[in-house]
Amino acid sequence: MRKILITGATGLIGQEIVKVCHDQNFDVHYLTTSKKKLSTQENYKGFYWNPSNNEIDERCFEGVEAIINLVGAAISKRWTDSYKKEIISSRTQTARLLKTTIDAHGFPIKHIVSASAIGIYPDSLINYYEEDEKEKSSSFLGEVVDQWEAAVDEFSSLNMKVTKIRIGLVLSKKGGALPEIAKPVRFGAGAAFGNGEQWQSWIHLEDLARLFVFTVTNNLEGVYNGVSPNPVSNTELTKAVAKVLHKPLVLPNIPKFAMKLVLGEMHILLFESQRVSASKIEDAGFLFEYHHLEPALLEIFS
Repeated sequence: MRKILITGATGLIGQEIVKVCHDQNFDVHYLTTSKKKLSTQENYKGFYWNPSNNEIDERCFEGVEAIINLVGAAISKRWTDSYKKEIISSRTQTARLLKTTIDAHGFPIKHIVSASAIGIYPDSLINYYEEDEKEKSSSFLGEVVDQWEAAVDEFSSLNMKVTKIRIGLVLSKKGGALPEIAKPVRFGAGAAFGNGEQWQSWIHLEDLARLFVFTVTNNLEGVYNGVSPNPVSNTELTKAVAKVLHKPLVLPNIPKFAMKLVLGEMHILLFESQRVSASKIEDAGFLFEYHHLEPALLEIFS
């Protein structure tokens, strides 16, 4: 039986990846900072860690051939100065703890597949970003992803394959941004943000989970965009949500300054534009279940 270690397994994306792993006969070990979330089922075993104290139960690595690394503080919370530090350290400190423990004990792990984000690409209405893009965003998100990926790259010094999945807007009814986008629409108060032209590179949660496991089973290395093949504008996204929920869109677009007042610096999550290509992962043989936005939303809201 093949074994995978997952960090962040109890989060939105992690839970879906666990399902895919079990469907494909992988045993799952997972790390959690909550002793209440420890489980000892035959194919799903939890191990405690406390990265801020450099504490980890190294038994989590026993028999593991690959790591799926999803851990990181949520970015959809107000970015105070102290929380910004937490966003970065929750990604970099954890990676360092994993690496030093593997190194110290000589665990023969072959592969790490880590979450990353399309926030590394600069804000643009005209560019179409592929993985080899050299220019990086100067925003706080760009800085987070840059440091996050650098921490993950360190694993190559242990002769491990390193894969980074740059995730776009994840669509799910269980959490993430979509329920927040849908809420005002349901009350007849939905509207696009700013001029509505900014690109949203999205992916259905089920496709994203399969994509992570696909990179493990196919030994893929390097950077892959975790987005569907058909990005949409913010206006198209808002209209599609309204259509699927059978609600009218009557309000004018929400101006940027209004959202800045409500959300602070985090408002860039709604206004940054990144049109991102999925062709590299498709060329590697991955088949998307949800290519287009409307069928994805119909499945989610059905």
